[in-house]
Amino acid sequence: MCGIAGLFIKNPKLEPQLGELLTKMTSTLCSRGPDSAGFAIYSAGQDGKTKLTIAGPSADYDIATAAEKLRAAVAPKAPTAIHYSHAVLTLTANEARHAREWLEANLPDVNVVSEGHRLEIFKEVGYPDDVAALFGIGAMSGSHGITHTRMATESAVSTDGAHPFSTGADQCLVHNGSLSNHASLRRQLQRDGIKIKTQNDSEVAAGYLTKQMRSGQTLEGALKSCLDDLDGFFTFVVGTEKGFGVLRDPIACKPAVMAETDDYVAFASEYKSLAGLPGISGAKVWEPKPATVYFWERS
Repeated sequence: MCGIAGLFIKNPKLEPQLGELLTKMTSTLCSRGPDSAGFAIYSAGQDGKTKLTIAGPSADYDIATAAEKLRAAVAPKAPTAIHYSHAVLTLTANEARHAREWLEANLPDVNVVSEGHRLEIFKEVGYPDDVAALFGIGAMSGSHGITHTRMATESAVSTDGAHPFSTGADQCLVHNGSLSNHASLRRQLQRDGIKIKTQNDSEVAAGYLTKQMRSGQTLEGALKSCLDDLDGFFTFVVGTEKGFGVLRDPIACKPAVMAETDDYVAFASEYKSLAGLPGISGAKVWEPKPATVYFWERS
C-alpha cells in the first residue's frame, strides 16, 4: 500500500520548518506503511563539497566506528555527523569516489544511502513516527524533501530496502505501486553501469531516471520517458538538487493529491497529510492527472 509525500518550499522563510512539516505529513500516513520509513532532505550545501550518507545493514550496526574508519582512510579532516544509524561525511568529489571504493573493499556491509551536494537520506525499519523521532527529522531545515512509509510487498524489510532510493548524485525517488518489468530493466541498467543493490522495484525506477538524466534529459524529460518504458502502475515523487517532480501512470489507480500556495507545493497519498500545512485553506488543491508530469525547479 505505502504512503508517500513531498514538500517543495518556495518561500525561504519556511525552510527552517521543512523537517517539522515533513514529519507531520508522514505521521498521518503511518497506517499506509508501518514497517519502515525514510526521509530525503535537501539542505544547505558547501561549495565544492559532497555529502556522503552511509548506513549499515541494520540499526544496531556500529555506524560511528565504521564512519571513523572510513574518515581515517580517505579524509581525516572531513566533518562527520552521526544521525542515529546513519553517518554523513562532507567530502570533496575525489574523496567521495575514494570513499566508495574503500567501503566496497573494506566494509562491504556498509551501504552508501545517498550522495550529493545537498541531499541527505535517512531511512530505517520501524514505525514511521519512531523513525522520524530517532533521526531528529523534525529539527532539520531545507528547501525541499520527500518521504515514504512502507508496506512491504516485495523485497526484504531492511534498512537497505526502505525508501527513498538514490542512484545518482542529488537524485532520489519514492514510489507507490508496482512495476511489472523491473527484472529486465534491472539487468539492462546494471549493464549500463547503474548500481542496483536491492530487489526493490523502486530502486530500479530510480536507476532508470538516473540513466535518462545522465544521457542529457531534464527531470521532465526523464519522467515522460517512464510512460514509454515502465510497465505496471506507479506514482513517483522525485527529487533533484534543484527540483521536485510527480508522475502517475496512465491508469493512476494509486491515490494522490497536490496543493500549491505562494509558499510551497505539496504532494501526498491522502489529503489528510496536507491538512496541517500552513495556509492550506487557501491553497489550490487538485488530483494530479494520469500520465502527466508535474515539476518545479529553482533557477
